[in-house]
Amino acid sequence: MAVCKVCFRHCDIDEGGFGYCGVRSCREGRVVADNYGRITSLALDPIEKKPLNNFYPQSRILSVGSYGCNLRCPFCQNHEISWSERAFEFRKEAEYVSPKELVELAVENIPRGNIGIAFTYNEPLVGYEFVRDTARLSHEASLKNVLVTNGCASPEVLSELAPWIDAMNIDLKGFSDEYYSKLLGGDRRMVLDFITGAVRHCHVELTTLIIPGENDSEGEMRDICSFIKRLELENDKDIPLHISRFFPRFHMTDRPATDVGLIYRLAGIAGEYLKYVYTGNC
Repeated sequence: MAVCKVCFRHCDIDEGGFGYCGVRSCREGRVVADNYGRITSLALDPIEKKPLNNFYPQSRILSVGSYGCNLRCPFCQNHEISWSERAFEFRKEAEYVSPKELVELAVENIPRGNIGIAFTYNEPLVGYEFVRDTARLSHEASLKNVLVTNGCASPEVLSELAPWIDAMNIDLKGFSDEYYSKLLGGDRRMVLDFITGAVRHCHVELTTLIIPGENDSEGEMRDICSFIKRLELENDKDIPLHISRFFPRFHMTDRPATDVGLIYRLAGIAGEYLKYVYTGNC
């Protein structure tokens, strides 16, 4: 048995077993990432799709995903590779791609506008070792590295990755402990600490998906923006916020899509605090 320290769960993992994320496993008494180099998704995306609007705009980035996640968002748009039953079938099916091979592919795509590698689609931090090893080689090839994450990881994981990551989009899914713990199975404080640390190291943009009846109040948006504004002042940098519209999917089909007018109203409130506010899915 071994204890995983990637996130707040600190899973006790039996030999040959898996942690809550379905990725961290115990092998010979130590925790390893079962999904190391196991690729389920690969695409050359516009950087704005991450979404990153203020980092090398109008460029493209080679986006790569594996499987597994340490949250349980019922509205997950990538549930096929995150935490559905289907996700863990990829333990057998996912193709292995080494860090060196992935960097070589990224370099091959430079003529198509590629600036680097984005670790995205599933939660990359549950397999942070592959991110670290690939990103280091990527920097040696003068490429940029992007992390798209829920931010639910320890300071130790962040310190492992920080030297090699140039930009992050981090989900700030809401601003109440109840929302994070009961609906998502996460830890708000860990996410806030991760964001705080990330802002010190690289370019950061945040995304909040507005769920009707959950995190859609004007008061909560003001709380989110007050937190972001404090970080901006402490670090003397702008932190863009993406406010996105929810659509019914996966296990959350009991409510309609977020009203477009509400998204724009919340964006207006955010604009009272922040220089860069973007709306998504509208």
